[in-house]
Amino acid sequence: MTESYEPLPLSDWIDRPDDEIAARARDMREEMARRHTIREFSTRPVAREVIEDCIRTAGLAPSGANHQPWHFVAIADPEVKAKIRAAAEEEEARFYAGAAGDEWLSALEPIGTGVSKPHLEDAPWLIVIFAQRYGLREDGSRFKHYYVPESSGIASGFLITALHRAGLATLTHTPNPMKFLSEICGRPDHEKALMIVAVGHPASDATVPAKALKKKPLEEISTFLG
Repeated sequence: MTESYEPLPLSDWIDRPDDEIAARARDMREEMARRHTIREFSTRPVAREVIEDCIRTAGLAPSGANHQPWHFVAIADPEVKAKIRAAAEEEEARFYAGAAGDEWLSALEPIGTGVSKPHLEDAPWLIVIFAQRYGLREDGSRFKHYYVPESSGIASGFLITALHRAGLATLTHTPNPMKFLSEICGRPDHEKALMIVAVGHPASDATVPAKALKKKPLEEISTFLG
């Protein structure tokens, strides 16, 4: 059944003065400058309700035709995490043995990545993000999703930001190929795994690669017209 357009008042918008807007923009920039990708996680637990709220935030992301073509699988089960680690390291072994090519491996060298992925078990939560190629109606028939990569990418950014704002550290991991994630997580054929987000608290000896702190300046990432 086709839904009709129904405009609603923008009742929850907060109209802020210009100086507050500037301060909030600056505060957010400073907050996100403290977001770092780490590989050494503490085993300190994280409450499920925290993960649920962060996924709810991700679900608020804009999407093509508001179809919300994503699914998040949050994993705390040690056995499932161990299966994911084993399968990911198998793919990573092929990747670092030559499948990636010299240029890609050279680019990764300053980041310090390798075949071993202990974070996939150490982090208290893994969140696997899936993009839905198309939707399914209750009768099993398909309907088209629009701008799936763009929409899922925005939702992933919302999730990572929400986790950081909650006081948690993350690592985005994209083993290639990732079909094993669909099998382990029991997801249907029309969903494609995009990434694993390891979530938790940094270990006491957690480090950040020096290269990861080098961000492009504003003039390299933006152009202002007018």
